[in-house]
Amino acid sequence: VQLQASGGGLVQSGGSLRLSCAASGTIFRINDMGWYRQAPGKQRELVAVISSDGATNYVDFVKGRFTISRDNAKKTVDLQMNSLKHEDTAIYYCYAHLRAYSIALESIYWGQGAQVTVSS
Repeated sequence: VQLQASGGGLVQSGGSLRLSCAASGTIFRINDMGWYRQAPGKQRELVAVISSDGATNYVDFVKGRFTISRDNAKKTVDLQMNSLKHEDTAIYYCYAHLRAYSIALESIYWGQGAQVTVSS
């Protein structure tokens, strides 16, 4: 099982970026999917999460600016980021809480990270 993130880059303050993450492999079921981020010198923090039935949850500092969505058929999760601020600069990691066919227990899998840099 692998998660592949894409879509990071450099954008000016107030701009937009869209991150995508695709899960691949022999996956039996995907539960929650979401995004964390880690800024230089800081701990990794949750940004947004979406359940298998589409319920979403956001941390306060991105509410109204970021939108998480998923496509269960394609096993993808996206993060649309608008009104970006310099403090949104970080490496963004997607994750999926899933069960693979070869493993009886559910586990959390991580993508490789996508750099988002917002210039002030």
